[in-house]
Amino acid sequence: MLSKVPSNLPPHLNIDLIRKYLNSGNLARARQLFDGISQPDVRSWTVLISAYTKNGWCKEAIELYNKIKNSGKICPDKLALLAVTKACATSRDLAKAKEIHSDVLRYRFNSDLLLGNALIDMYGKCKYIEGAERVFDDMRITDVITWTSFCSCYVNCGLPDEALRVFREMGLSRIKPNPVTLSSVLPACSALKCLNLGREIHGFGIKNWMGENVFVNSALVDMYSNCSSIKHAELVFRSMPQPDVVSWNAIVSAYFSNGECWKALKKFQEMRNQGVKLDIVSWNSVISGCVDNGKAQEAMELFRHMQQVGARPNQITITSVLTACTFLECWREGKDIHAYIFRHSFMEDVAASTALVLIYAKSGDLKMANRVFSMMPLKDTVAWNTIIIANAMHGRGEEALLLFNEMVASGVKPNSVTFTAVLSGCSHSQMVDEGLSIFHSMCKDHKVEPDPEHYSCMVDVLSRGGRLEEAYNFIQKMPVEPSAAAWGALLGACRIYKM
Repeated sequence: MLSKVPSNLPPHLNIDLIRKYLNSGNLARARQLFDGISQPDVRSWTVLISAYTKNGWCKEAIELYNKIKNSGKICPDKLALLAVTKACATSRDLAKAKEIHSDVLRYRFNSDLLLGNALIDMYGKCKYIEGAERVFDDMRITDVITWTSFCSCYVNCGLPDEALRVFREMGLSRIKPNPVTLSSVLPACSALKCLNLGREIHGFGIKNWMGENVFVNSALVDMYSNCSSIKHAELVFRSMPQPDVVSWNAIVSAYFSNGECWKALKKFQEMRNQGVKLDIVSWNSVISGCVDNGKAQEAMELFRHMQQVGARPNQITITSVLTACTFLECWREGKDIHAYIFRHSFMEDVAASTALVLIYAKSGDLKMANRVFSMMPLKDTVAWNTIIIANAMHGRGEEALLLFNEMVASGVKPNSVTFTAVLSGCSHSQMVDEGLSIFHSMCKDHKVEPDPEHYSCMVDVLSRGGRLEEAYNFIQKMPVEPSAAAWGALLGACRIYKM
């Protein structure tokens, strides 16, 4: 490799040299050479954007694209738009994704098939189904990639019914599914427990020479497992001549999903003994599988071994390990992971940050729990519920109620768990009127139907507030059978107030 870059090279030689640096992984040197070009053309910009995206520098890739657009000298072409669309898809940056979609329309590429497919994939990764639907409806020409991406989009957005509808429409449109299509639609069968349809797709795959495709078989293993047909999952796995890491991950996850933890761990060890190169999904599958099956200690041991072999944890790993720390009450180890989260910019991950909030709350450090929550750039319903529960269990009912109001004001919809948490906070802080107000707002304002647990919480609110007659009358008028918890709350209060 050249140590010194000659000046005034022809544009095509500049690009070739930049590519050599990029292919060798020397992005800094490639950027230095690029910055030395007096008037880089759109091709040079596109090469750099693609390389940045490939190496995980998606934010920088998008910034490079914006420099092209804002320069006023160069107009982004189709390849530049494809490159930045990939960056938005990889980074899951919905705001930027919408901007790129607008640029595709502005530069009159809306009828381009490749860009249309890329936009659908981008919106699917960003979990924005409305955008994907808009692109799909506007496309004049579609192919198997279009339909496959659209199916995947619905699956990613948690709409498996719609994914199956699109798959059926694809058949009516006489577009033949390929292996990627089958591996994309089978997760919808898994989510809906559609074993019969899954078997039909399996049969279609065999008839159309897709029976040995590792992606299809991995999806089949997952589908049969989720449909409680572990024997069929085993048969599919054993039929594979050379299962790859994806297939091994699928069968390990299948055993965990079926509650067969020791079989899963045995399979994981077999996978390692056969020299299969583990990826991050392999480690996440076995660690989260142990946590989900109540084997928190084993999860922690696997996490330590993962670090010993040099595998780098990601946000999913961290979330599972923090959950294990909570089960085992390993507060110090959980707090040590906070530093790792901060160093690797995982605070943007809602699940990891929420697990960290719970660690601090459970360890008694409510101040730090609130601080971590306030630093979260994104907060979903689970995150809000966690911080409300944290304040409620520490007897800070007023703070729990304030957080609930902030949650509603931010546009996040409360669910059943939210109201249980808020009512618990009102109960422990003897905020009777506030509790009654929250309870009555459930169905009226938030369309959440109270369940037996909410009624029990409300009895507890009234009882702890000393309004025992109201609590008794509330029990008498409940539309559900009073639980032992409801009667227990009232009887406990009777002893306190010596009724």
